[in-house]
Amino acid sequence: MSRMGNKIQEKFMAMKFRGKEIFKPLNTGRIDEHVSCIREYVANIFFYTKNGKTIMIDAGYNYERLEEKMGWLHIAPKSIDTILITHQDTDHMGALENDTELLFKDATIYLSEIENRYLTAEVRRKVYGGWYKLPLVKTDNKRVLLQDGDVFNIGDIKIECFLVPGHTWGHLCYLLDDKYLFTGDTIWFGPDGGYSFLDALAEDNELARKSLAEFEQKLRARNLSPMVITGHTGWYDDLDWVFRHKDQVCHASKKQKPHDPNAPYDGYNESDDTRENAQRVLLTKVVPVVK
Repeated sequence: MSRMGNKIQEKFMAMKFRGKEIFKPLNTGRIDEHVSCIREYVANIFFYTKNGKTIMIDAGYNYERLEEKMGWLHIAPKSIDTILITHQDTDHMGALENDTELLFKDATIYLSEIENRYLTAEVRRKVYGGWYKLPLVKTDNKRVLLQDGDVFNIGDIKIECFLVPGHTWGHLCYLLDDKYLFTGDTIWFGPDGGYSFLDALAEDNELARKSLAEFEQKLRARNLSPMVITGHTGWYDDLDWVFRHKDQVCHASKKQKPHDPNAPYDGYNESDDTRENAQRVLLTKVVPVVK
């Protein structure tokens, strides 16, 4: 999506979702010594650092302040040579599009073989029940295509891939070093637990719920208990809470219940995302609403 298209989408989405307590992005900053993130409107992109190596998870919007905010975290765009893509939506791949500053033009992107079919236009990304086709993402970055269950290393960082289709046909979640699970748009955190992500933006909501249940089973079968980090609603570290409403979907057209007192009225308002806070305050996990 072009930068102009990005701005048009921002205005439309801000108006549509204002007051519905759906988008609750983390501000720019650090979760711990390994994970940091940047806020771009309602979306987060993440960086994982270990033994001097930093990789990027998702590439956000076609966003004009990306390099500035990376500077807040002392991360140089040229240092990023590996980008893990959960899925190809324009708020997760925008910084790789050909009409950007090409901050990451030499980086290799990793994504699922199924998801790559969107980029080759073999399949078109549809939302709102197929009513609207998202613009094609056009990028010249070198690609490595992945399969469900692939395990590989980038430097000392172990990466494991989980295919969780539904939001898109080839959506991957990435488990890093068996401890940090980046889930993109598979899980939406409400104030009372995790749900399947927004209904209006899914290719297939029934498949999304089924995939989420199977995903939980895989994690529990291996006694994994990672920090679960979402693309739009922060992080949490208890699988019981994360998968509490896995059989339900977040309804994008409704104000959410129960009320979340910590949700911003307008997720697109970035006025509280500042350099000072990014360098001073650790980003805490979701605060559940006590029922």
